[in-house]
Amino acid sequence: MRLAGKLMQSTGMLHPGARVGVAVSGGMDSFVLLKVLQIRQRIVPFSFSLMALHVNPGFAPDNHAALLPWLAENGIAGHAETADHGPRAHSEENRKRSACFYCAMLRRKRLFELCRQYRLTHLAFGHNADDLVSTFMLNLCQTGRVEGMAMREAFFGGVLTVIRPLLLVEKKVIRKAVVQWDLPMWENPCPSAGTSKRGEIMQDLGRLCEGHKVRRKNIYNALGRWQLQADVSKNSNT
Repeated sequence: MRLAGKLMQSTGMLHPGARVGVAVSGGMDSFVLLKVLQIRQRIVPFSFSLMALHVNPGFAPDNHAALLPWLAENGIAGHAETADHGPRAHSEENRKRSACFYCAMLRRKRLFELCRQYRLTHLAFGHNADDLVSTFMLNLCQTGRVEGMAMREAFFGGVLTVIRPLLLVEKKVIRKAVVQWDLPMWENPCPSAGTSKRGEIMQDLGRLCEGHKVRRKNIYNALGRWQLQADVSKNSNT
């Protein structure tokens, strides 16, 4: 809560009357984000609304059965649908890109459509500090670009703002929050789960940090500060 709140304030993520769509995949990151934003509603000195958006990739149509009852119990609006993005990403239709990239691209396109349909001003993703580090390392090693993952980014001429409130929170903290808040989880039935380039780069990072207690912490802190400075500078200039 502290790290997310600090980041949201530093980057001006929300404003009074914001209508926030939360991309809920069913993984621990997005559910923790939803809970964090729900608590933030009681803390910040202005009102904003939440709506959970779930696009089932299509491997198991009933996989998200636990989501809607939880939303109803917590008084959060929600939209859930089943798509065919996963099977399409693993079919002959997708020959040039990885299955994960293609599926994510289709999902994001649909999420943007839902934001327009429900007149949402923000779309929140549950990417965390591990995602920031792995994205930076992938861009550096795979494409030669020094680029991370924006904490706050405007789309469609500022009509929609994408935010990532958990981008300074490490995965190990999110795991603890899932247990403490007793959040509903479900298995990921994707055949490519656990075989991504992102997972490989994090294994490489683990080997680099093995035996060095502060090395991983320094990498996470440095990239977090760098991304925050880049985002604040970019948003202040626009």
